[in-house]
Amino acid sequence: MLEVKFKEFVDIVKRLRKECPWDKEQTNQSIKAATLEEAYETVHAIDENDFNELKKELGDLLFHIAFHTAIAEEINEFTFEQVIEEISGKLIRRHPHVFSNLKVSGTAEIMKNWETIKLQEGRTSILEGVPQTMPAIMRAHRLQEKASKVGFDWDAIADVKKKVNEELDELQIEIDNNQIEKAEEEFGDLLFSLINLSRFLNINPETALRKTTNKFERRFTYIEKKIAEQKKKITDVDLKEMDKYWEESKTLE
Repeated sequence: MLEVKFKEFVDIVKRLRKECPWDKEQTNQSIKAATLEEAYETVHAIDENDFNELKKELGDLLFHIAFHTAIAEEINEFTFEQVIEEISGKLIRRHPHVFSNLKVSGTAEIMKNWETIKLQEGRTSILEGVPQTMPAIMRAHRLQEKASKVGFDWDAIADVKKKVNEELDELQIEIDNNQIEKAEEEFGDLLFSLINLSRFLNINPETALRKTTNKFERRFTYIEKKIAEQKKKITDVDLKEMDKYWEESKTLE
């Protein structure tokens, strides 16, 4: 049944490429932003624990995968079969503890083996494969994770906390000296050390920041709502009044 449904789905995508003027005009480049948007919408559904929405978003994401593949197939770059063969082979190759007789002691060894296998596949660096286009916080977290898997990491969380404080002190020095360019560098170092701290706390920094940003948005929207109820414009209200509604919004959470 799954095989039949998948073939029907692929046929739909290919027909769109042939018969729909808009779909026919698209390229991998022209739809890449939409692909990224669908990925973010999928993450949002996961964050909301909304499985009905997740089902829909995964379908949208699957459509983009099929659409990109259909375009590549038309110009003889690769086929659907090759995409599936590529990922299937990779999964088997990188899970020798499942598909071969390799014995492992636990998750840590599995992850270390994973990075070793990547190098055997032709990569020249443990850090290879983390795209520079990835959001900076996610990229920093991923690079730290990969380095950690081969032993390049802090010994204890106390060391990480000390580093955070050191970076904060260094940032303050540059701020006091009005050295903005150096302050920018130190600010980056501080963020990087905070991301290290998040790893040791098993906190995903991207998720944590997204939650805080959503909280800010929710509280500020409440301020706007309360001001609008008074037939006022937010530009006509002082900070003291906005702070009052900000504190009020906290009590509703």
